[in-house]
Parts: sequence; C-alpha cells; structure tokens
Amino acid sequence: MNLSSFPRRSLAHAALVLLVALAGVVTPTRSAPARSAPARSAPAQSAPVHAAAPPAGSTSRYTMTAFTNSSESNMYVYEAPDATGFRLRRGPAYTPPSGLIRDPSIIRHTDGYYYIVYTTNWTGNTIGFARSSDRLSWTFLRNHTIPLSGVANTWAPEWFVDTDGSVNVIVSLSTTGSDFKPYKLTATNAALSAWTAPTVLSGIGPNYIDTFIVKVNGTYHAFTKQETTKYIEYATAASLTGPYTFQRTGDWAGWGGPREGQSLVRLDNGGWRIYFDGYTVGKYFFSDSVDGFRTWTPPAELPALSGFARHFTVLKETVSGGASLPTATTRSLRSTNYPDRYLRHRDNLGYLEQVSASSSAQTKQDATFTVTPGLADANCYSLRAANGQYLRHYDFRIQLGADDGGSTFRQDATFCAHTGASSGSLTLESYNYPGRYLRHYDFALRVDLYQDTDTFRADSSFVATTPWA
Repeated sequence: MNLSSFPRRSLAHAALVLLVALAGVVTPTRSAPARSAPARSAPAQSAPVHAAAPPAGSTSRYTMTAFTNSSESNMYVYEAPDATGFRLRRGPAYTPPSGLIRDPSIIRHTDGYYYIVYTTNWTGNTIGFARSSDRLSWTFLRNHTIPLSGVANTWAPEWFVDTDGSVNVIVSLSTTGSDFKPYKLTATNAALSAWTAPTVLSGIGPNYIDTFIVKVNGTYHAFTKQETTKYIEYATAASLTGPYTFQRTGDWAGWGGPREGQSLVRLDNGGWRIYFDGYTVGKYFFSDSVDGFRTWTPPAELPALSGFARHFTVLKETVSGGASLPTATTRSLRSTNYPDRYLRHRDNLGYLEQVSASSSAQTKQDATFTVTPGLADANCYSLRAANGQYLRHYDFRIQLGADDGGSTFRQDATFCAHTGASSGSLTLESYNYPGRYLRHYDFALRVDLYQDTDTFRADSSFVATTPWA
C-alpha cells in the first residue's frame, strides 16, 4: 500500500516525490548487452554462501501472487524456477466477492492448501482470506474484522510462519491515516479461521507501513517503509513482537526512493532477494544479499513484470522435476537455435562455434567438458576442460580459469540447471548472480540477466550431447 495513492495527497507533493524518485532510480538496460563487459562491482556477491539448491530430480518453484497496475480487484498468479523469470500461470486467478485484492500474501499451510491474506479496501478494519488447492483456482473464505478500537486503515497483511509452527499475520494499522504501526495476529486454530487480538510490534512506528519479517538463526529481521522519508529501513529483534532496534535507516542499501511493498524470499544459493515497488516511477525492482543483509546488489528491474505487477509476495517450494546433467561424464553442449554450433573455449574465452566431424581434434577437444558437481554447491554443476581448468564468469564474460580454492572462483564456476526453451534442453543459471544465465550473444558466451523474450530463452538453452572428444 502507499499513501501517495490516498486521495488526500496533493498533486504538488506527488510531483515533488516523483522528482526525488527519478533522481535516485537505477534503470538497468533490458536490451541486448553491449559489447564491453560491465564492471565487477557487487561486493556482496563475493561472500561465501551455504548450499541451498535442490538435489537432482527436484527443482525450486517460486510462486508470485500480485495485484496489478490495471486492477486492484483481481489477483494474478506467476511462477518461476529462479525467482526472476516469472511467467503468468493465471490472470485473473481470483476476484473477491467485494472490495479490493491489494497486497496479496501467500503461504502453503500444513493442511496442504495455499492461503492468501490481502487488503480489502483503502479504509476500514478488515483483511480478506482465500484458499486454493493448486494456486490457480481460489475460493473466498472470509473477511476478518480487526478487534481494535478506532482502526481507520488496515493495510498490507503479510503471512509470517514462525519456527515454532505458529501462523501469524503482520498488518499495518492506522487510526488517523498517518500513524501506521505493525501489529501481529496469531491463528488460534488449524483452520486459520480464528485469530488473537492484535499486538503491536514495539520499536517500529508510528509512521511505518508494509512491514515484512523473516527469521534467521533466532533473530527476527524486519524490513519496513518509513512513510516520511519513503525509504525501506531495517530493524532486528529477539522476539517477534520486539522490541525492534533499527540497524539501518535512510537509503542504507542503495535502493533509492520512494520504495514500498517490500517482500523477501530465500534463493537457491542461500542468499536473500528483496522485491520492492518504485511506485512513483511505475517500476518494480529486486536486489540480493548473501552476507546477512549487510550489503545488497544494485536494484534491477524485474523482467517482464516491472510496471505491471504490484505489491506481492513470493512463495518458494521444492517440487519434483527440473533439469539435470550426469556428473563424472564428458559432454558437449549444443545450442538450440544454432544446432551446428557448440559451447567451446578458445584463447581461454567461451564462444559458440561450429563443430562437425571434419573439425580439428583441438576444436573437438575444446568443445568437450567434464561435468562435475558444482564447486560451490554439489547440487549444481561445474564444467571442466581437458586442461583441468573450469568455465567461469568474470565481468560476466565466460572464460577458463584454474580453481584457486577461493569462494569467489568456485561460485563463478558453478551453474544451476533449469529446463530450457525446447524439449530436452536446459539452461545454466549463475550460482552467485541469480537470474543471470549462460547465453550466447554475437556467439560470445556470457551470463546475462534473464529477459522475457523468445530470443533470450533460445540463446540460453543448450542440449547436452555425446562428447566430441
């Protein structure tokens, strides 16, 4: 939710907010990459991470539930294998019997059903609940009235399932429209139909909205929007209800502002991704951290959905399926859209080049790799050349390098497999730059951010074949 959409905000103030936002927005290109390599300037990505990718035979599935720029009364459902390349599964997937469907938050409960909780209106004291067995078809359950006197605005309810199994909703409540604070409701039955009275999260507010909480190693981490400065700030506590202590304020992470609608999800490399709405510029961004929320990558626009999907959450599950490569074997990787060309190294750089039965023995050997368990995560993969060196990315360009035992090299040389654009093909996602895929561009190999185009999907899809050497 955002107060800038509230009718009381003046046009003059809205214009000022927009100017501030435009000054601070990072707008990454979504066109084909330039020939020169981008700078290697994301220190957070060089930190060691813990293996988290699912094993062979299974894959991660990220489900997004969102309302859209075009409708506050319809919810859309998207899915991705990587938390980046979301594709529409159904839209609209749910329309409540009355009111709005803003800020839908999704969980999968212990009964096997999926549940959403959402904002029902700009004003009032209710939140809505719906349920689904398949994430695509939803049934309205009820509107729940917040039992707190004087509540005028009830915004942005977010699920939080604690490590003790308790199911909670964190919701922003206000009595005046400008005194928002986060409160906790806890389910008192397994059907999620009865709830405790709201308990304020001490230490946050007033004037904080869209509070989203994750728990790591016994500490509660709150990401909450300061409604005056429009920045997403960061606080921690030893208890869900606090007291919270702010660790970072202002534009501490380099995300700029105004920002809101934040939500977090765990990535396959053990890091975290935060999504947030640049609502004054009509764009949706994400940023990653692998060092305990200390540093974050520069904001990037969410491919395909930036400017369309609004305030959402993303649910990560491990499901059967996915793509895999046989390890301890040699393979060649053939392009799906240039089937006479194969991934190879030449002069220590990666290219897509023609290889045939008449090619030289050197060319055939350069197009043959031993598939090994990933150097940074055994559930992913590394590709070793005949000379013992590995394919890795550096400045996002693919090249050969010797394993120096360091975490940076091992992450740069690890790729996670996903199903490719055509039958029998796979894609290879960078382990330490989630959302970037090994692809060819002008027949040079690089790792580029996913683009929602048929060309990108074809450029990043390969078929593992019988080795040339």
